[in-house]
Amino acid sequence: MNPFASQVSLNMQGQHDTVDTHKYSVILPTYNERKNLPIIVWLLAKVFTEHDLAWEIVVVDDASPDGTQEVAKELARVYGEDKIVLKPRAGKLGLGTAYVHGLNFCTGDFVIIMDADFSHHPKFIPQFIKLQKAYNLDIVTGTRYRSTATPALPDAQPGGVHGWDLKRKLVSRGANFLAATVLNPGVSDLTGSFRLYRLPVLRHIISLTVSRGYVFQMEMMVRARALGYTVGEVPITFVDRIFGESKLGADEVVGYAKGVWSLFTTV
Repeated sequence: MNPFASQVSLNMQGQHDTVDTHKYSVILPTYNERKNLPIIVWLLAKVFTEHDLAWEIVVVDDASPDGTQEVAKELARVYGEDKIVLKPRAGKLGLGTAYVHGLNFCTGDFVIIMDADFSHHPKFIPQFIKLQKAYNLDIVTGTRYRSTATPALPDAQPGGVHGWDLKRKLVSRGANFLAATVLNPGVSDLTGSFRLYRLPVLRHIISLTVSRGYVFQMEMMVRARALGYTVGEVPITFVDRIFGESKLGADEVVGYAKGVWSLFTTV
């Protein structure tokens, strides 16, 4: 008899309705994403259902004035309150603290962070999971700047960016080149925000991270490497947001450069 199939063992492990015994929690920070939220939720639900995965989406909304919270409540009625978990905040408090807030309500053992503006397509999530399982990784991050996965994943397609003008592409490339040169983090896309983490790993790293804004994602990767966590990369296609405006401005660019220097001198 398989000892792991006994009732006592099953009670200790937890019982799941899917072949994959893991549950995946998606944290979606939102601000004025009323038009995008139904699309991204539908796509996420489709991917998880087609791959027979246990899932939930934690929506962390920062008091959007456009009715994002009302849309999230309606989605919870459609998909179930166990699938769509709305955990709003009083105002715009930053991306890093949005993840911290969302983590308090995650019931999965893996956490996916991504943008709610449709820039990150959920179709790449099965590849993240496949790579994580193949190499028992702590973190899998999407990259716009590699043509192959690392470690190797046979069905990965080259990454890229669509919808950006030349200026935006140069800023992103320059930011990653600067960070790679100064910090040598071992990943090709430090500024990306489409990632899969083991829950305890994310809790650990985020508890040490002090940056805010766009530097936050970079610091997470730098600290992960410094702490010895294993990181894999899957090429993704990044598409500029469908509705709304980009929140990247000159202040964020200057803050990023300062953040690179701060990490160089402290981590």
